[in-house]
Amino acid sequence: MEPNPDGALEPTGGRRLALLSAHDLRRTLDRLASQVLEGVTDSEALVLLGIPTRGVALAEVLARRLEMICGHGIERGSLDPTFHRDDLDRVGTRLGQATELPVSLEGRQVVLVDDVIFTGRTVRAALEALQAWGRPRRVSLLVMVDRGHRELPIQPDFCGRLVPTSRQESIQLCLQEIDGEEGVFLLKAP
Repeated sequence: MEPNPDGALEPTGGRRLALLSAHDLRRTLDRLASQVLEGVTDSEALVLLGIPTRGVALAEVLARRLEMICGHGIERGSLDPTFHRDDLDRVGTRLGQATELPVSLEGRQVVLVDDVIFTGRTVRAALEALQAWGRPRRVSLLVMVDRGHRELPIQPDFCGRLVPTSRQESIQLCLQEIDGEEGVFLLKAP
């Protein structure tokens, strides 16, 4: 895999080292769900917005865990920041995915969900894209892995694991529904 703009996924011919087993990933998701609920004043006003591609799947998994804990449905959707990026010439474009918002964001507590935070440019673009859809009461950021190398002063509010990496390495989040396996892996260049 080759690193995408966030330094996640994309296989290469290198080595793959497990950072979180399936069991560890489930425990981490449970911890993140608890932290999100502790951080909101009203869980019924909560909206999870996944950032494509893996953030959308992660938001789905997280929403199901939150629903089990709080006993009611959690609104979730996706927010594609592709055309708000300031580095398209460097990272290249990909086919944008439709932004899907389940409800109006006015007055809501929005949690942006992504698999990996790297330079911070995707999150900056997502915040810019979010402005077009209303004014949430609060916006938080949840990531499974923070791999460092920030180029902007953006930090996650909720983080599954901090994994310092080199720029040649990348992170892969695998989810059962998509990959047939679960875990978080460090991909080392060949």
